[in-house]
Amino acid sequence: MHKRMDWRSVKFDWNRARAFLVTAEEGSLSAAARALGMAQPTLGRQVDALEQELDIVLFERVGRGLSLTPSGIELLDHVRAMGDAANKVSLTAMGQSQSIDGSICIAASETYASLVLPPIIHKLHAQEPGITIEIVASNSPSDLRRREADIAIRNFRPTEPDLIAKKIKDVPARLYATPAYIEKIGNPAVPYDLRNADFINIDSTGALLNGLNMMGLNLSQKNFPVMTESYNVMWELVKNGVGIGILDGNIGDAEPLVERVLPDLEPLMFPIWLVAHRELNTSRRIRMVFDLLATELA
Repeated sequence: MHKRMDWRSVKFDWNRARAFLVTAEEGSLSAAARALGMAQPTLGRQVDALEQELDIVLFERVGRGLSLTPSGIELLDHVRAMGDAANKVSLTAMGQSQSIDGSICIAASETYASLVLPPIIHKLHAQEPGITIEIVASNSPSDLRRREADIAIRNFRPTEPDLIAKKIKDVPARLYATPAYIEKIGNPAVPYDLRNADFINIDSTGALLNGLNMMGLNLSQKNFPVMTESYNVMWELVKNGVGIGILDGNIGDAEPLVERVLPDLEPLMFPIWLVAHRELNTSRRIRMVFDLLATELA
């Protein structure tokens, strides 16, 4: 039998608990205020009020940031569980809504958000004008469990058990440059001919360099004189003749300003996954947009 709770003894204010949780995770009041979209003084008052309510000190100042006290550390796991429970309430309530009209947030990489999604969004808006659409363009994966997005397009299979994922297809990543740049480096015919070429680096970890060398190229760091973490910036640099870039072959082949470098070179293959929160699968709106994206991306 479920034990009844003595509700008179529970005087916990969830807004204060949330203020504490986000401050603990962000490491400072200013970052937490930005994450919650509220004024820093308001957030600070909520944290102070929680400390007074519980009669414990939760944070101590370390430089410009905040560090949890032992009491704060002990409380954090319990408040995090409260946050997960509050999130599930929100997700379940949204999932129960059978209305198509409403808002939806789609997360994708910069390149997909700017070059692949627009015609799909045009079709979605024409088909369902009552849906308002937010697009999160970021090369770092959005956390669907925290509702940073409803649906995400990813290049890796998610491992979180509360997410549903559908593999759409494998996509070839190919090398591209302007015809003028290809001519400048001597119209390369084999991978070794690229040993002195310039590449635009979009990966500071060295994974791109390793991947290209696995394709048979013989490159070192000196082949990467320009670095950017933005695929869109990389692509503009390629189109302006700065060097060679690597991109989804479907996007690259459709760009008239560039050509394939070593057209017969075996491409790197990467997957396209469509991901949503499992509890949102019961929402007609999410299901409809998910299925439309799956069809159009395929």
